[in-house]
Amino acid sequence: MEMFLVYVIGIVSVLLVLYVYLTHNNDFFKRYPIPCLPVEPLFGSCRRLLLKRISFNEFVRANYEQFPNARMFGMFEMLTPMFVIRDPELVKQITVKDFDHFINHRPLIKADSSSSSSVMFTKVLFNLAGQRWRNVRTTLSPTFTGSKMRQMFTMIVECSENMVQALAHPNKMECEMKELFIRFTNDVIASCAFGVRVNSFRDKQNVFFRYGKDLSNFSRLRVLLKIMGYQLFPKLMARLQMDIFDRKHVQFFTEMFRQSVLEREQHGIVRPDLIHLLIQARKGQLRHQLQEPEEAEGFATAKASNEEQIIPPDMVKLSENEMIAQCLLFFLAGFDTVATAMSFLLYEVTLAPEIQQRLFDEILLVNESLDGRKLTYDALQGMRYLDMVVSETLRKWSPSPGTDRLCNQDYTIPGDPNIVIPKGATVFIPIVGLHYDPRFYPVPDRFDPERFNVQNRQNIPLGAYLPFGIGPRNCIASRFALMEVKAIVYHLLLNFEFKRSERTSIPVQLAKGFTPLKPENGIYLLLSPRTKN
Repeated sequence: MEMFLVYVIGIVSVLLVLYVYLTHNNDFFKRYPIPCLPVEPLFGSCRRLLLKRISFNEFVRANYEQFPNARMFGMFEMLTPMFVIRDPELVKQITVKDFDHFINHRPLIKADSSSSSSVMFTKVLFNLAGQRWRNVRTTLSPTFTGSKMRQMFTMIVECSENMVQALAHPNKMECEMKELFIRFTNDVIASCAFGVRVNSFRDKQNVFFRYGKDLSNFSRLRVLLKIMGYQLFPKLMARLQMDIFDRKHVQFFTEMFRQSVLEREQHGIVRPDLIHLLIQARKGQLRHQLQEPEEAEGFATAKASNEEQIIPPDMVKLSENEMIAQCLLFFLAGFDTVATAMSFLLYEVTLAPEIQQRLFDEILLVNESLDGRKLTYDALQGMRYLDMVVSETLRKWSPSPGTDRLCNQDYTIPGDPNIVIPKGATVFIPIVGLHYDPRFYPVPDRFDPERFNVQNRQNIPLGAYLPFGIGPRNCIASRFALMEVKAIVYHLLLNFEFKRSERTSIPVQLAKGFTPLKPENGIYLLLSPRTKN
């Protein structure tokens, strides 16, 4: 009986300690004059999301709409209190004007990012912090300028033509868009990043495609447990050197990188791809082209900042692991995210035949002007309506529902009273909420490319349109992503008309839980070959 009592007391004590640990910070926002979402032990404010009862995008939007008159509100991501910013001017102030107070993202992995660490995820650009982030960003930024995109463009056109050829069929056919496009993005990344020619429409289970699907699946239980582990027990996970990337993925891309570098150095091979540019960056041979024209760039392009001119590139040396980590990040972002954007764009123009027809008219006009030549980078950049359609797609179906910043010193927001965001606090920017705010986008659920015509887009506040983030920590590869999306849309609509099928979901249902934007049951459309005159 005494032993039983000891066990009971021990179990109760452990549960009590655990409860105190999980709830010790629940009163965090009571000291601030801002509203706060309800908080529960362990779940924080995210129970519906963590239990997969709502999609990530819908979760962010629903929370945003709860406090229509607030500039900011509080919420908890499990144990972490977060200041959620609803005001575009305040977003711009935090991410651009006062960037020195919010240099870093909240690291997904709080582990050693030095060259001796075996945790590859700590070395990706997104996860880097402070001066090391500045150095690596400055070194990499010339890799994604407009001039470098021109050099890669022929490879994207080649992949686009391969896809059209693979789909050539005299009759209508039904396709699931995401499955179709991840094959295209896989081929683009294999070619533009690693210099490897792959045709995933012929070789359907090539090693790049298999590893890409596996790598980009963040809903796998093993990956989710690792992410939760870093949220709840960051010091323990760091000490155990647990990586978000699976070892087999790291080994594959490491071997691929080393083999490619060795062949180039031995045989003097030069290809305008990411590995070549990374090798140039490591040798300090990349330079910013400050006078490079940008007048034809897409509206959604993330603009370069002065931060990228602070450190001369030849002062920054990237280790082999850092270079491989950026290749992994490039593959991860380009494989799934871009394919999703393409899927939703074709879905929207299929539901709006008048938009599809107007887009086809512009494509046909450009094709005729080329007089039988392949699509050029300049011709693509000059397509205004295509840019409007892409911009509206990225508003309605943002690649990321939100982004964050970590406050590195106390930051005062003037008001009555003033609000001080303390050092170490997390600021969350609800991109989806801002993109659906009727103050900036009337009837936000409607797909309307005219929001981004020359007149209307001037009325959109800088902090209210964030498909690739904002400020110095915006997406470094936005030009590449936009070029890729536009090129494949051009080639597909030139050759096919897209129509609804019996399996086309209207409206589309999003996958629930803490996962990237993804249609629950896929996006099925009919491809009808266009008759050639």
